[in-house]
Amino acid sequence: MGKESPYSPTSRAGVVPHRWTRVEQPDAEAVVAAYETVIAGGGPAGLTGAYELAKHGRSCVVLEADSRLVGGISRTDEYKGFRFDIGGHRFFSKSQEINDLWREILGDQFVTRSRLSRIYYDRKFFHYPLKPVDALRKLGPWRAARILLSYMRARIKPIQPEKSFEDWVVNRFGRTLFETFFKCYTEKVWGMSTSSISADWAAQRIKGLSLTKAVWSGLFGNAGKRRGEVIKTLIDEFQYPRLGPGQMWEAARDRIREFGGAVQLDRRVVKIEHDGSSVTAVVSRDQAGRIYRYTGKQFLSTLPVRDLIRSMDPPAPAEVIEAAESLKYRDFLSVVLIVDRPETFPDTWIYIHEPDVRVGRIQNFKNWSPDLVPDQSKTSLGLEYFCFEGDDLWTMSDADLIALGRREIDAIGLVSASDVVDGCVVRMPKAYPVYDDEYRQHLDVIRGWLSRLDNLELAGRNGMHKYNNQDHSMMTALLAARNILGLGQYDTWKVNTDAEYHEEAAADGAQAANVGRAVPQRLKSA
Repeated sequence: MGKESPYSPTSRAGVVPHRWTRVEQPDAEAVVAAYETVIAGGGPAGLTGAYELAKHGRSCVVLEADSRLVGGISRTDEYKGFRFDIGGHRFFSKSQEINDLWREILGDQFVTRSRLSRIYYDRKFFHYPLKPVDALRKLGPWRAARILLSYMRARIKPIQPEKSFEDWVVNRFGRTLFETFFKCYTEKVWGMSTSSISADWAAQRIKGLSLTKAVWSGLFGNAGKRRGEVIKTLIDEFQYPRLGPGQMWEAARDRIREFGGAVQLDRRVVKIEHDGSSVTAVVSRDQAGRIYRYTGKQFLSTLPVRDLIRSMDPPAPAEVIEAAESLKYRDFLSVVLIVDRPETFPDTWIYIHEPDVRVGRIQNFKNWSPDLVPDQSKTSLGLEYFCFEGDDLWTMSDADLIALGRREIDAIGLVSASDVVDGCVVRMPKAYPVYDDEYRQHLDVIRGWLSRLDNLELAGRNGMHKYNNQDHSMMTALLAARNILGLGQYDTWKVNTDAEYHEEAAADGAQAANVGRAVPQRLKSA
């Protein structure tokens, strides 16, 4: 299919083409387009929703603020032929439906990768997941004994009530192990004390893992594991697109267009018009200042919740605005270093738990896929720094950040600074929604007001303020699209972070059923 033109839409059998007109506004000339569904955001959730709708012959458009790339935080960027992730993205899901969808979109373009990741702590490298013999040898007998005693103390007398990330981890691993392998790294990632982070985050990210399970896995592998049980934190093999995760979302974009849908870049959403009961239009602006107004019957937002509320016209009530402004986000930048060596270290990534360097995690892109590196005599590494937009790291010049990366990777002992021959910097705002101890009550206020808008669906990590993986984002978008298609009435908030869907509780009060990865069950009729 040729390059998409906003003024000459292609009409396909069974697809309602969008209609373009021009209207005059006092401050600018606006282009107006009508679609059945307007989707804000071109990350995994937005593109998955559009793919599902377009595949069913529905007219839809995805509006993406970035002028070059789709995929959001799952995009793959490029510098002088070197391709790299914005963070590493394993393609692994408990959801067979999501696994099948990845294959449907990308076909045979996956490579199977063996996971090797380690923790750098106290000038030593520890295997992660922890291997008991390795850990005990490097920690020494005295600290190992303290870890065991601390774990036993936590099991006998757990912290109650369990409110914070710190409480959650200490109860499952003991305080000594928490302070050794969890505290420093977590506080680097989030920029706040572990006692201020909600236990919800720990329950989502390391659910199902305990010290005994980690030790059992290290000693016996999968022996004795219940059939079908997979602890996501411990998986040792995963699928990965040959050219990075962006290859998946570039393919999804192309498939959406082939089905008759539209994906438009350089379309930053600036206004969402509504009448109090329904959304009526989405207004976007490109970098040149041109205005585009999209009308539709249904709307899907994957925008950060705070931005969604800021965009509402007329404005949301004061208490809703206050709740949205109280939501917090953690930003992220990656310093990509080009190293003049064919091999550096064997890991796919390394967690840096050392407080005397600022880098939080290091990706070895060549070990994710050799095809990410155009010159096999060289290696590319991604040094990940977690920050807040506007702080000293975020505002540091690219040259200074590259110099910082060279110094820190040399200090850690992975690569000599003299072997680094080039580099670049990529910044990603709002990479992670923050789970502080008040986020849930703020989100409840916002959801209560948004529920009045009967044609607005939310999906995705930032769209639902849920710290999740892309399989979860995709499942929420699939269900949102099926709501729009009239294939069911699904509550996307009941998708858990392993992309599993929960039915409403039965009338007799039985616990909600955890259904598998076939077509999710519909909510029971009232």
